[in-house]
Amino acid sequence: MSLRDPIDSRWRQYLQDSGQAASGLTPYPTDSFGDSPALADELGGLVVAGTKTATCSALWEWEAEKSPPPAAGDRTIILDGAGQPLCIIETVGIEIRPFEDVDESFAYDEGEDDRTLTSWRLEHWKYFSRVLPKIGRNPAQDMPLVCERFRLVYAW
Repeated sequence: MSLRDPIDSRWRQYLQDSGQAASGLTPYPTDSFGDSPALADELGGLVVAGTKTATCSALWEWEAEKSPPPAAGDRTIILDGAGQPLCIIETVGIEIRPFEDVDESFAYDEGEDDRTLTSWRLEHWKYFSRVLPKIGRNPAQDMPLVCERFRLVYAW
């Protein structure tokens, strides 16, 4: 059994449940939230529960990977910490803004911790302090963030 089998199986289930024909359709890209299996489980659970409807990443990460950031209409299969599919989300809006300009509304929609801007800033600063050095960067108040809002399309 390959690592892709559970994703393909769930994908077929989604197509069947949504009444879509399987011919010609391929699964959406896969991704998980956070930088550890435990965080992927926690944040993925918040998405499935409907609590988390936004996320962000550093634009520098997308540039380092030479990948375009998400765009409105993109759909993604979200994985848990073990790489198992949890749900499908659809990006409904993207805004690039500096870390220091993230507002209370966005922090609340991220659904994490106590949903305040204070906790959002603290926890995201820790996160960016872990991940950005891997691409030769350090967090900064003016670092550009890809602030994504999404909707839950389907959950398994």
